[in-house]
Amino acid sequence: MDIAIIGGGAAAVGLLDALAGAAQAQGSITVFEPSPDRWRGRPYGPDLDSVLVNVPPAIMSIRHGDPGHYSAWLGTRGEAYLDQRFGQPLVPRALYGEYLEHTAEKAVAELRERGQRVEVAAASVVGLARSAGRLTLHTEDGSRHVADQVALCVGSGRPHDHYGLEGTPGFVGDPYPLARTLDGMTPGSDVAVIGSGLTAVDVVVSLAARGHTGRISMVSRTGMLPHVWQRPRAHRPRHVTTERVKAHGEITLDWLARLLRAELADAGEDLDALLADLRAARTEDPVQRLRRQVEAVDAPEIGRRVLQETSHTVGPYAWRLLADHDKNRLRAHFRTATSLASPMVPVNAARLLRLFDSGQLDPVGGVNSIERRNGRFHVDAEGTTRTADLVINAVNPPPHAIPQAAVALVNSLVAKGLATPHPSGGVVPAAPRLHIVGDLAGDGPFITSGIPGVAAQGAAAARAILAPVT
Repeated sequence: MDIAIIGGGAAAVGLLDALAGAAQAQGSITVFEPSPDRWRGRPYGPDLDSVLVNVPPAIMSIRHGDPGHYSAWLGTRGEAYLDQRFGQPLVPRALYGEYLEHTAEKAVAELRERGQRVEVAAASVVGLARSAGRLTLHTEDGSRHVADQVALCVGSGRPHDHYGLEGTPGFVGDPYPLARTLDGMTPGSDVAVIGSGLTAVDVVVSLAARGHTGRISMVSRTGMLPHVWQRPRAHRPRHVTTERVKAHGEITLDWLARLLRAELADAGEDLDALLADLRAARTEDPVQRLRRQVEAVDAPEIGRRVLQETSHTVGPYAWRLLADHDKNRLRAHFRTATSLASPMVPVNAARLLRLFDSGQLDPVGGVNSIERRNGRFHVDAEGTTRTADLVINAVNPPPHAIPQAAVALVNSLVAKGLATPHPSGGVVPAAPRLHIVGDLAGDGPFITSGIPGVAAQGAAAARAILAPVT
């Protein structure tokens, strides 16, 4: 069997690791990845140490079914990055990239030891077609490669240019790597950061770490900041579990809510109070909400902790079993849900709060337009106007967005009937020999960027690739 993997980021690592863990032989494997940051993808390439992994090690394992895999690799290295208040190592993303590299290279070595050919081609795949029961890949340089099974692991999209600023002097369309974006920036310049999610937090924290003295504005449509991780507790969910979801079969949001209500009731907590607090995220003053959450990092309540943990561990399984109308109910609260499931780490929250309190940083919600006039950017929002020398686009890509580098390939898949567009974005394979791992999967998990979900997809793709095609 000849397997082709298109893309060489975290999704490809999860798939390779799962293939290496299988007992049977797979034939040849060719990974197509033109980027020099092989195995790291866009998020985990070399960058500033201030750009941190925003998730505890327990839910960053790329090996599905082995939640301790990353922690074991990190070992004593994590002690240098231990955050005393959080009680967890908060490592630079570049260090997590080393873990992905190590895992991929070990998987490749294991596959080769079993006599399988594994190659990495520094080429971009731009087309795919059926060919005598197999699939033919067309690369940008005009070469062709034939495979029995093809997996797309092309990563996520880039930030959307909501205000049509691409090409404008002083505008940065994609902040990563921040080492490149911030290099040479005048320390006293006024900076507007578009967005208020985790990417925007990375930008602001990194500006402060480099001694930036100018005014920083976080400008967005909602003004809503991510939630803040609380210090992990030794609570093991009894009701909201993967085993319970798998055993139940078809599920509903209401059924999941009953599980959560029972989980909180066992701890003497009220689900309705938790939901009311979550709903308030869109209307409460963002700085005051941030202050409350920083103060509650060590609070004993388990409600948010359970939601944050299980959204990554149970969520990928539950999402597949929900009916479309329940999925749409969740999509209507996407910003709040992702803010909760992908919170910022306490050290960054405290840094933001200090910048807000000093007056150097201010949140600007309700943004209507951003234009460059008379040599400066003008941010027009509801009830206020800001000006800036520089604008950094830090909005999070929409879920299931098609990366620019993969547009030609996806168009080819759809045109040849190998995949179909999904109503909520991304594409769904229409051929049994084609598999999609990661954010491009139109029927993928609700929290598309979570490593547990990507790892689960990689393991599922490995099982499908190795299953006999009927």
